[in-house]
Amino acid sequence: MTALLGLLATLLPAFTAPGAAAAEGNTATVYYYTPTRNWTAYNLHWAPSGGGWTTVPGTRMTAACTDWVKLTVDLGTATTWQATFNNGNGTWDNNNGANYQLGTGAVTVKDGVIAHSDPCGAAQPPAGNAATVWYSTATVGWPTVNLHWAPAGGSWTTVPGIGMEPACTGWVKKTVDLGTATTWQATFNNGNGTWDNNNGANYQLGTGNSKVKDRVVTANATDPCAAAEPDTTAPTVPTGLNASVSDTSVVLSWNASTDDEGVTGYQVTRTGGGGTSVADTSSTVLSVTGLEAHTAYCWTVKALDAAGNLSTASAQKCATTGDTPPPATPGTPLGGDPRKDPIYFVLTARFNDGDSSNNRGGSQHVKSGNAANGDPMFRGDFKGLVQKLDYIKGLGFSAVWITPVVLNRSDYDYHGYHGYDFYKVDPRLESAGASYQDLINAAHAKGMKIYQDVVYNHSSRWGAKGLFTPKVYGVRDSQWSWYYDQPNSSFEYDGLTVEPVSGKSYYNGDLWSTAEPSGNTCLNWGKPTGGKSPEGYTIYNCQWPSPTSKMFPSTYYHQCWLGNWEGEDSRSCWLHDDLADFNTESTAVQNYLIGAYDKYIDMGVDGFRVDTAVHIPRTTWNRRFLPAIQDRVTSRFGAQKAKDFLVFGEVGAFVNDKWNRGSVNHSAQFFTWKERKEYDADDAKAALEMYDYEQQQGTANQPTSNNAFLVGNSYHTPDRSRFSGMHIIDMRMHMNFGYASNAFNNGKDSDDSVNDATYNVVYVDSHDYGPNKSKERYTGGTDAWAENMSLMWTFRGIPTLYYGSEIEFQAGKEIDCGPTCPLATTGRAYYGDKLAGEVTAGDFSKVASASGTVATTLQQPLVKHLQRLNQIRRAIPALQMGQYSTEGVSGDMAFKRRYTDTSRGVDSYALVSVGNGATFTGVLNGTYKEAVTGQTVTVTNGTLNAPASGKGNLRVYVLDLGGSNAAPGKIGMDGPYLK
Repeated sequence: MTALLGLLATLLPAFTAPGAAAAEGNTATVYYYTPTRNWTAYNLHWAPSGGGWTTVPGTRMTAACTDWVKLTVDLGTATTWQATFNNGNGTWDNNNGANYQLGTGAVTVKDGVIAHSDPCGAAQPPAGNAATVWYSTATVGWPTVNLHWAPAGGSWTTVPGIGMEPACTGWVKKTVDLGTATTWQATFNNGNGTWDNNNGANYQLGTGNSKVKDRVVTANATDPCAAAEPDTTAPTVPTGLNASVSDTSVVLSWNASTDDEGVTGYQVTRTGGGGTSVADTSSTVLSVTGLEAHTAYCWTVKALDAAGNLSTASAQKCATTGDTPPPATPGTPLGGDPRKDPIYFVLTARFNDGDSSNNRGGSQHVKSGNAANGDPMFRGDFKGLVQKLDYIKGLGFSAVWITPVVLNRSDYDYHGYHGYDFYKVDPRLESAGASYQDLINAAHAKGMKIYQDVVYNHSSRWGAKGLFTPKVYGVRDSQWSWYYDQPNSSFEYDGLTVEPVSGKSYYNGDLWSTAEPSGNTCLNWGKPTGGKSPEGYTIYNCQWPSPTSKMFPSTYYHQCWLGNWEGEDSRSCWLHDDLADFNTESTAVQNYLIGAYDKYIDMGVDGFRVDTAVHIPRTTWNRRFLPAIQDRVTSRFGAQKAKDFLVFGEVGAFVNDKWNRGSVNHSAQFFTWKERKEYDADDAKAALEMYDYEQQQGTANQPTSNNAFLVGNSYHTPDRSRFSGMHIIDMRMHMNFGYASNAFNNGKDSDDSVNDATYNVVYVDSHDYGPNKSKERYTGGTDAWAENMSLMWTFRGIPTLYYGSEIEFQAGKEIDCGPTCPLATTGRAYYGDKLAGEVTAGDFSKVASASGTVATTLQQPLVKHLQRLNQIRRAIPALQMGQYSTEGVSGDMAFKRRYTDTSRGVDSYALVSVGNGATFTGVLNGTYKEAVTGQTVTVTNGTLNAPASGKGNLRVYVLDLGGSNAAPGKIGMDGPYLK
């Protein structure tokens, strides 16, 4: 007997079940599925919560309907109970030693899966108008289906509704009595909280026979289970089986089979390597990885149709694997001044899908509407990004900013900001031959940098593996068994692998406990709060991670909710229930995060974009995290690579003034500076002292810098002695990019308070906001986009573009609505459809060849504009690294720029006018060559007049200093804007 808990229960006082007798307290009827057991007898051995077990072997169950037995038990005052099943002769099903945790009402147990319905519910002869509905289970794959319905003008059934009856393979049915109604509405569910309610619209049905399949209603339907000519014809035999070997991976391909009713898939059998395995696929291509080295394998393929007919096997194809491939070699940062490299920003999971096997929809796949679009949230991956690096290079970008790569865990975590294991790359992004290291190496091979998005402020709500992960209260009762997966101690969550019992990659069986965990500090563990969920389910204390429930130890996490975005609590409290706020002033947390990000530095990334930087005290950045980054890069790659390692922080200041609501502590430029005085050695105390000191000092006493400004016409060596080590995203320009002129004037107004604004990362919109804190992707129009780009690519700072903006992708669409709408309708839509085909870059801004859809994408006007802007910027050092001045310059968006490096013999001087006319006075005399038109202008009196060039156009007059500093003249070919 394997039911260990059942055996232990025999030592307790016996509790005799009343069988099917009329219940005096709470009752439950359990239905048990028999075909997979095929026992001659079925016994239920059970105990109510707080009560004793029945005497072994329990109570005999009775026949219910085909394939099912049942028993009704009296639970007394209990609302939950546990059970095992046996055949009376020592063979047990006790759920792998965990017993089944059940609730009240009708409960089904089928092959280890608990649901809530009556699978045998026989319909009463209708007294009024009758309606019969057939529901297709082929798509949903539910073992149990409930019908939840209401006649027109009448009430809904009690959730989850009534169990539908098996009709035939792939169909269930139910006949209902409508009374006097002639129409009715319905939804369907699996008894465990998963619903098909037609995307919130419900199904509208009438009298007679209806059929619902794949959300399509057929009225006056014929019985889909009516006897039909059986399909006994097997598909044709697959031909042309081929095996292509690469190291220990093999790609199989074959010709498609045909069938009179249609081929539904293929069955691939492999022999060799010490065993036989069978794989199912719907494609005519199958990738097999992880095989043994230098081993012979053979494959055959059979075709399958919907009736289950299998073709005979194809001719066998054999192949021998090669060497086990070595792990990707760690990379080395490319180095070089980061201001030379314009940045292309991608949400990796939404950019391009190179490997569909790692696609995952998660728990919100259906609710979000993504399922209906065939658009899983985790879709793009490193392999897809590697495949399209030439597209990005062809646009002219030499740096790619990617979203966080660490293993995430939440209900909607494709974006990467819900870190769970900071030491592990999320497997949903990786593929054989396309690891994160492979991506870094592939980018470097093309002369392109990788900037990794990193999060120091928070983890997922489920904590950080290796530091602390919370355990919440949960119970698999009649209300919650759909949500809490059965614990499986041998399974480790990685976001990709499907847990075998729950069938989920988003398995949560390790996150909850009915029993109070050792050392629990959450008050009133498991006691009802008195509240109800939207479905009417009981809510319990400690059922959800929360900072104020004492579920998280203060050593690792802060324990309050943020109240004031410009207050001190914004650095010490949670922003959102999905973002558990690290106690970053704790040494344990600091060591955990520094160790994690050292791993990625060692892989050779070229810089970090820092998420939510404002929510960590500047003292902690300056004392701990920023020095740790510099120290690691220096120790691994040398001081020069450390100097070139770009760290740029997101400081969310969403107002149009120089200082964010007058709070220096919450202004972007504040984070570019070292501290001005010594604070307490304790980081938590130091954070408070610094906050108070800087608030008292106010905006007038903040440090200033001329690092971004020319002195007259001369470039001067920047003073970076007070630089913190963190550059910033230019939030003020970002917020004002409704109009390029606003962005220009607001941006330069803040530059004296930034340590060196020539490093500011500048963009119009992103994965979070558009200008003016708009929740939509920029929708100013193509001309305005061209003007914004012309400014960004010539003014100080590092121009950055959010993926797809080169074709105004999803313009005007809401950027992010979470799981309340499909991703396809948002600014985070999948971009790969625009990239289908092949593209090869000859050099930056140059496409050697392109075919398919991507060729059309590359012909769009803003693409052409970008390519030429990148050519111009790359050819003129002053536009990349130069200081600037507007002294003696008239015109709206006009400025002069210069960069000088005497050690390398570089001197570059340029006068820029964007769109409108401008007059430059007091400039250097000499011959200027204009980069857009090739015009030559000689200045003898210190004055140069630039005529208006038109919206989106610009003029760049470069002083010809001869030799290696000769002006390049016209750069590139005329396009839709630059001409």
